[in-house]
Amino acid sequence: MSDDVAPLYLNVPEPGCRPGDEPDFSDFVIPKAGAVDRPAVDVNPDEIRDMAFSIIRVLNAEGEAVGPWSGELSADELIEGLRHMVTLRTFDARMMIAQRQGKTSFYIQHLGEEAVSCAFRKALLDDDMNFPTYRQAGLLIAGDYPLIDMMNQIYSNSQDPLHGRQLPIMYSSKEHGFFSISGNLGTQFMQSVGWAMASAISGDTRIATGWIGDGSTAESDFHAALVFASTYTAPVVLNIVNNQWAISTFQGIARGGVGTFAARGHGFGIPSVRVDGNDYLAVHSVARWASERARSGLGPTLIEHVTYRAGGHSSSDDPSAYRSKEEGAAWPLGDPIERLKQHLIVLGVWSDQQHADLEQEVLDKIVKAQKESEAIGTLGAGAMPSPRDMFEGVYEEMPPHLVKQRQEAGY
Repeated sequence: MSDDVAPLYLNVPEPGCRPGDEPDFSDFVIPKAGAVDRPAVDVNPDEIRDMAFSIIRVLNAEGEAVGPWSGELSADELIEGLRHMVTLRTFDARMMIAQRQGKTSFYIQHLGEEAVSCAFRKALLDDDMNFPTYRQAGLLIAGDYPLIDMMNQIYSNSQDPLHGRQLPIMYSSKEHGFFSISGNLGTQFMQSVGWAMASAISGDTRIATGWIGDGSTAESDFHAALVFASTYTAPVVLNIVNNQWAISTFQGIARGGVGTFAARGHGFGIPSVRVDGNDYLAVHSVARWASERARSGLGPTLIEHVTYRAGGHSSSDDPSAYRSKEEGAAWPLGDPIERLKQHLIVLGVWSDQQHADLEQEVLDKIVKAQKESEAIGTLGAGAMPSPRDMFEGVYEEMPPHLVKQRQEAGY
């Protein structure tokens, strides 16, 4: 090593706040609600490059819906959206308790992110196909998937629609446009593009949506998906849920020096936007705009949903080990349920009492479903899937060696 040359070094990004620190979001630039223009669906991507560095917002601090991205949903539709988010949050709370009681092995909740999947689902058609991560159960809830089926899958009991073949919360329902969740993060981003290409090749009308977290954008699947989506103008909406934290590393590790995740779409010529992921109205409006682009043959859109994971990464995680306990409360985009609730109150169609009644009604419904599901079975108790099921569902015609093994096992 030469004495005249300074030694090389690496930059390791550090979060602005660690356990014990005072949360500081002063460098987080939040545009005013309604400040971002709504371009035409067929806009040239080069004309909206700045949208990858702003944030589309509809609800202002007073709970009013303002700007060009507002006005798409009726009061009844907004109340339905509020119900979906309250249902998801209540469902999560009950299932987290069940996991702590040993009734299931594992759970992942959506605390603080409910608007992302619940609002997005209502902008899609029923036969579109979603390729989700494990934090988009709102796609199922907003699509009226039965709660008891979700619970049976979590408990892996004899009525589990997946027959015990998936980890808890890794749902799958072709009928509800919900592709099987994969624990190998990032894979389904690329698969969503392939499914969308197949839909176009076959002359179908259905579009696909792909989902990925901020941390998984550092994997090669993310970039491969963008290559194919842009090259073949696949009818797909590609969603990055930036909830600020991967499992235990903050989003800057995966983002690097690019500024925003949405900006990565620029290198592929893909229209790329950022949306306030805690604003139900904004998420729905952006989802509808992007899905219209895909359905009109205009190709992919990349959406970065800016939100915050208020809970742990999973039931196995203690976030206080790597971030301040006060950080969630300091998150400047607020709580999605509270924000939609206040908007409905401003509209004069909702009240605190109605909200309390809704919460109780939803809780009663979930408790009832939980009792029915737990009566069938939970982890280690009650009726379990048959061992016969492990031999099924792989081959159209079971090969002789598996028939023999199944028979030797007594099935």
